[in-house]
Amino acid sequence: MKNIIVTGSSSGIGNALVHYFSDLEHNVIGISRNNDLVEFSKRSNVQLFNIDITSASAFAEVENYIKTSWNSTVDILINNAGQLVHSPFDETSLETFKTIYDANVFGVVNMIQQSLPYLSKDGHVVNVSSMGGVQGSMKFAGLSAYSSSKGAVITLTELLAEEYKESGPSFNVLALGAVQTKMLEKAFPDFQAPVTAKDMAAYIGNFALTGHQFYNGKLLQVSSTTP
Repeated sequence: MKNIIVTGSSSGIGNALVHYFSDLEHNVIGISRNNDLVEFSKRSNVQLFNIDITSASAFAEVENYIKTSWNSTVDILINNAGQLVHSPFDETSLETFKTIYDANVFGVVNMIQQSLPYLSKDGHVVNVSSMGGVQGSMKFAGLSAYSSSKGAVITLTELLAEEYKESGPSFNVLALGAVQTKMLEKAFPDFQAPVTAKDMAAYIGNFALTGHQFYNGKLLQVSSTTP
């Protein structure tokens, strides 16, 4: 039984990940700004927190739960939360760029820094990036803020794997292709992704449980298309 933190748990891939791990009887903390998930209310192995991942002080409640209920141990952290905006570069304000980077980069940094004291040498941090952040992949116009932020997450993952290679935990990053979620539907209303959130969650969940046995500091591209 593993102790697992999932961000962005209120919908999409994050919500499906909470289902995936809890069905396997692992302990799960789901973090989102808008957690209102009645389907988990009777699951003793799921604890939901409504917090802003960019706020260091907001993590105190989660930290207390880790200490009292998880014996100060986190086995897996999945940084899945993110924001996407689809707009031309010259219409995307600096404030919008900062908002996207707050959620997609600085939120990841904060979650890792807050969780590190509880992650063991055998722990696994899985960062969710995008094919749009991979050098040489096809890019979608209008995603300058989103894709560049996801590129930053890839480099951050590689650097942390090097920095903690002796002490652990392991760090890996998954660059996802298009997945049918509400976030994608809002940005691209007419686009139909080839993969469901549930199917992608099953892949990510299995990788989080086993991938660190084979990989550290690696970028894996999870896409049947380009991007």
